[in-house]
Parts: sequence; structure tokens; C-alpha cells
Amino acid sequence: MNIITHAMSIIMDAGDARMDCVRALEALKQWNFTDAENFLKTAKEKIVSAHVKQTQVIQLESAGEIPDYSILFTHAQDTLMTVDSEIELVEHLMELYKNIDTRFQALEK
Repeated sequence: MNIITHAMSIIMDAGDARMDCVRALEALKQWNFTDAENFLKTAKEKIVSAHVKQTQVIQLESAGEIPDYSILFTHAQDTLMTVDSEIELVEHLMELYKNIDTRFQALEK
């Protein structure tokens, strides 16, 4: 697999993770924690896959097997790290929504 193929695979995984992250946010807007958690779980699985692919490229480069710089790979890394941060933010928002929901339920009793 060449650097371009690796980069595109990372971008695809990260993009899929981003879509699931957005779906998790949409579920949170509806206070649907089950769907939000499922979408977030899938997003995490996809971002881990992207991380594994990135690590493979870094290992190949350190072994001298990928000689040229690739702006596409740099873009893939940027996308990966951005989406990883978005996932982390959604995790924090999920906690916040759950805390608010718990307080609302206590008030409604």
C-alpha cells in the first residue's frame, strides 16, 4: 500500500467517524442517550482504525520505506486529530447532557 492509499484510508475512516460524531450530537439534541452512545462508540472505533493506519505509515517511514513527503498524508493526520478532538468534545457534552437530565428528573419528581 502506498502513502496516497494510506492517506485516503485515514481520511475516509476519520470522515466516517466525524459523521457518527454528528449523529451522536443530533441524538443528544433529542435527549436520546442510547443512540448517542452507540454513534459515539462507532465513531471511536473508526478513529482507532484511522490511528492504526497512521501508525503503520509512521513505522514504515521510520524504517525508510516511505521516502517522500506527502501533503495528502499531512492532511489525513490533520483530519484525524481534528475528528479525535471532536469525539472528545462530544464525550464531554454527553456527560453534561446526562447531568442536566438527572437534575431535570429530580425536579420532576
